[in-house]
Amino acid sequence: MTPPRGWSLGLRTRIAASIVLLTVAASAGVGFASYRVQADDSTERFVLAADASFQSTINHLRTEEELHGEGRVAVLAEEMDRWAGVGWSAVDLGGAPVSWPPAEGEPSGAAFPATAGDPQHQNAPVPAELVREAVVGHLPAVQRDPYRSGWLLVAGEVTPGLVLVQHYGMHRLDDELSRLRHQLAAISAVVAFLATVAAILAANQVSRPLRTAADAARRFGDGDLGTRLPVAGRDDLADLATAFNAMAERLSHSITDLRAKDRQQRRFVSDVTHDLRTPLASMVAAADSLNSLDGESRARAADLLTVQSRRLARLVEDLLEISRFDAGVVEVLREPVDLAELVADAVDLAAPDADISIRVVGDVLVTGDARRLHTIVRNLLTNAVTHGAEPVVVTVDGTDSATVLVRVADGGPGVPEELVPIAFDRFVRGDASRRVTEGSGLGLSIAAENATAHGGHLGVHNAGGAVFTVTLPRGEPPPTSRGDDEA
Repeated sequence: MTPPRGWSLGLRTRIAASIVLLTVAASAGVGFASYRVQADDSTERFVLAADASFQSTINHLRTEEELHGEGRVAVLAEEMDRWAGVGWSAVDLGGAPVSWPPAEGEPSGAAFPATAGDPQHQNAPVPAELVREAVVGHLPAVQRDPYRSGWLLVAGEVTPGLVLVQHYGMHRLDDELSRLRHQLAAISAVVAFLATVAAILAANQVSRPLRTAADAARRFGDGDLGTRLPVAGRDDLADLATAFNAMAERLSHSITDLRAKDRQQRRFVSDVTHDLRTPLASMVAAADSLNSLDGESRARAADLLTVQSRRLARLVEDLLEISRFDAGVVEVLREPVDLAELVADAVDLAAPDADISIRVVGDVLVTGDARRLHTIVRNLLTNAVTHGAEPVVVTVDGTDSATVLVRVADGGPGVPEELVPIAFDRFVRGDASRRVTEGSGLGLSIAAENATAHGGHLGVHNAGGAVFTVTLPRGEPPPTSRGDDEA
C-alpha cells in the first residue's frame, strides 16, 4: 500500500511566497534603516540645537555677579524669565558635596527636587545622574526626561552648587517621527501588495511552461507520439523544452520501431506457419503413401518427399539466419574478396543453365565476408531467374575508389511499384496469391541484411526489368600477422 503523500505547497505558491517574503523583508529592512537614519539625524540636530541654546544661556548667566551672592535663585529666576524664553528649572545644592560616581551610601537613581523654575517645570523632579554629570564634568549634560515623556533635559552648573536645567519639548519631533513611521508602514504595505501581485504573475509566468510540459508529457504518455514543446529563447525553460523534445523524438522512434517490429513479428509468425504447413503436409502425405504404393508411384512419392525435405531445410536455415540478424549476433569475417570470381561462382551454383552475362569494370577487390557476399549475389540471381526473366546481366563496377557496385538486371516485367518500398521485407512476394514456390520469401531480406552488415546498401528500381544494386564499401584489408610476413 502506497503511503499517503504529505501536504505540501504547490510550485506557484512557493514561488509567490518566496517573492513576497523576500520583497517584504527587503522593504521592511530598507524602511527600518531609513527610519533609523532619519530619526537619529533629526534627534541629533535637535540635541545640537538645544545644546547651542543652553550654551548661550549659561554663558550669559555666568556673567551676572548677583548670582554669586545671597538670593541667587531669585536672581536666576528673574534672568531666566527675561532671557531664555524656554522651560527651565533649577537645583540649588546649597553647598552639599556632589561626587561621581556616587559615594558609598549615596543614592544614585534618586531625583533632586527643583528649587525653582517656570510654572510648567518648577515641580518637575530632576534626575540625580543629570545633576552629578553637570557638576562633576563641568559641561552641559543632556538626557531625555525619564519621568515625563517628550522632554529633553540639558543641565549645567551656573555657579558652584547652583544647577540650571532647561526643558526642551520634543513632542513635535516625536510627532514627525511617528508620521514618518506611519508613512513607511503604509509604503511597506503598498510594496507588499504590489509584491504579491507581481509574485502571482511571476509564478504563473514560470509555472505556465511547466504546466505545458506536464500536459505534453501526459499526452505523450497517452500515445500522442508527435507531441513536442515550443522552444523560445535560451533560458532554462528553453533547455527543458529542448531536452523534452529530444527525449520525445528518441522515444517516438523507439516506440515506432517496436510497433513495427511487433507487426513484423506477428506477420513473421503467420508467414512461417503458412510456409511450413505446405512442405510438412506434402511430406506427411508422401510418407503415408509410401507403404501403399508400388513401383513408379512410390518413386514419385519419394522424389516429392525429398524435394519438400530440402525446401524445409532451406526454410529452416533461412529462418535461423534471420533470427541471428534479429539477435544481433551476426559475425562478419573479413578477408580480401575478388567480386568477379565470386559472381562467376555464384552464377555456376545458382543458375548454371540460365542466360546470364557478367561484366566487370575496374578494380573489384573488396574486404568482406566471402560467404555472406556469396549469399547476396546468389539470392539476387535466384530472384532474377525465378521471378524475372532472362537474359540476366550482372555488372560488377569497381571504378569508384571507395565503393564497388554489383548490379543484377533481368529482362522481366520488373517489381510492381507498390512492392518497391517493401521489396526487402520478410515473406514479400510479387504473387499475391502466395503460390507455392521453391523460395522461402526471405532471400531478398537476407541479402539486404548481409549488405547492411558490410556497411553497404541494397536497392531496387525498374529499368526495362527489375534492377537490384548492391553498394559495398571496399573496406580495410585485415592486418597481416608477423607469422604470415615471415612465411
